[in-house]
Amino acid sequence: MALPRWFPIARKEAVTLFKSKAIWILAPLLVVWGYGPTYESWDVLGPNVTVGFVQAAGSVLLPLGVLLLTYRSIIQERTSGSLKFLLGLPLTRTDILVGKVCGRSVGAVVPFALSTVVLGIIGGVKFGLFSPLRFIGVFLVTVLYIVVLVSVATAASAVTTSEVRVTAVLFGVFFLILTLLWRFIGASIYSAVTGTAANPFDPPADGLLFAILRISPGRAYRTVTNWILGVGNSGGQYTSVIDVMYPGLSTNEYVVDAAFSGQPVPVYLHESLGLVVLLLWGIVPLALAGYRFNRGDLA
Repeated sequence: MALPRWFPIARKEAVTLFKSKAIWILAPLLVVWGYGPTYESWDVLGPNVTVGFVQAAGSVLLPLGVLLLTYRSIIQERTSGSLKFLLGLPLTRTDILVGKVCGRSVGAVVPFALSTVVLGIIGGVKFGLFSPLRFIGVFLVTVLYIVVLVSVATAASAVTTSEVRVTAVLFGVFFLILTLLWRFIGASIYSAVTGTAANPFDPPADGLLFAILRISPGRAYRTVTNWILGVGNSGGQYTSVIDVMYPGLSTNEYVVDAAFSGQPVPVYLHESLGLVVLLLWGIVPLALAGYRFNRGDLA
């Protein structure tokens, strides 16, 4: 069976990342970032607190690292002129995009996989045997999140004409606004639209608020992984969700279970739909970028 035309590009992209010091630096950093047991998380999850470490490793630092490893994938080829050389080969522009996404995704998954193994060993030794199904489930959802991040970064790199612009789009908009600050920005949008204050310590039981918050791919990712962990329906980090649900504790996080306490929850807030949000983020930006990339000037 013949390999797809984009396979050589994917292999080249993966090898390029494997040769980079950055991914081998990222792996231990993810271990340090992810490992953070608390009394409450241990009390609620028991040995499965180790699974929570994987989610924590996949939040904030991982998306930043993936974007840094990926944002120059097309723009570097464009500015150096090698993109025109690539198109002199029997490749379409779509082949280039697919090859870049697949190769960089493989390269970006490696440091996360290494950190996951280390976190699993540390957690297993210290806290006991955890659920392998939950552990694998969170790992696989995080792999999907990595592919989404690579797809978004590649899309931005394909439609911009300078590194300054792609940096502004990915780190100024996607990472800063949609990853770090969306809880505050999304709540502000909700308040502006409805005129109702969105206090995280006492949020309104309104599906619109939580739907807006779930637009963020990072919060969609944590919604699904919190579902697998069984800590609550929320896009917050598992430790914050546990604090909200833990008797006598509170923190500034939006949790569906606490807000709707005893009331029916809209179907569209089911945690599984976080996967739909992730898939849309992985497909739509790349499809739009592909349309423009296929019709644009390479200069």
